[in-house]
Amino acid sequence: MKVVAINGSPRKKWNTADLLNKVLEGAASEGADTKLIHLYDLKYRGCISCFACKKKDGKSYGQCVMDDDLTAVLAKIKKADVVVLGSPIYLANITGQMKSLLERMIFQSMLYDKDHSSLVEKKKPVAFIYTMNVNDERAQDYDYIYKMNERYLKHVFGYAESFLSTDTYQFSDYKKYDTSLFDSEAKAKRHKEVFPQDCERAFALGAKLARTKLEDL
Repeated sequence: MKVVAINGSPRKKWNTADLLNKVLEGAASEGADTKLIHLYDLKYRGCISCFACKKKDGKSYGQCVMDDDLTAVLAKIKKADVVVLGSPIYLANITGQMKSLLERMIFQSMLYDKDHSSLVEKKKPVAFIYTMNVNDERAQDYDYIYKMNERYLKHVFGYAESFLSTDTYQFSDYKKYDTSLFDSEAKAKRHKEVFPQDCERAFALGAKLARTKLEDL
């Protein structure tokens, strides 16, 4: 059992990365081999609309033809048994790095037939962790993002689910930044009381995905 987690946040030691690590800890508790990849360490672009992955009898049919740092990541995703994605919400959407990954990860395997058939032979569960500064109520404004990504990922890979962590703690010291919009004490309290619960949920998610057969999810 191989579980690959992909961090779409520029931070390696904050909310998104912490939750991804908890997912991997949960998977490891069930005996899985785990790996965490940080997208911001890599140099790559999103889909360039060359359609090499769709060319009949082409050498790159079903596979992104671009050769950059994301090529190896796509290969790891292909071999993995479970994939976990993670991104903060910036300006009402996932990060650009994560969006570029999704373009190439999904489009190469999705056919232009009436059913948009998937070329993925090894189906697998894909979970998507979203972290955001807004509260639970405002988080519902982004519901279309979660649902759209879930729809594409489920269609191509077989199963997908979303995980939300809201009202997150952005800085260790709010006094250093111009953030009068926020109640820093309330933020700190929530980070102390609620974020550990999010970490427990993330651990449980990792354990579940590692031990449960795809058809039973």
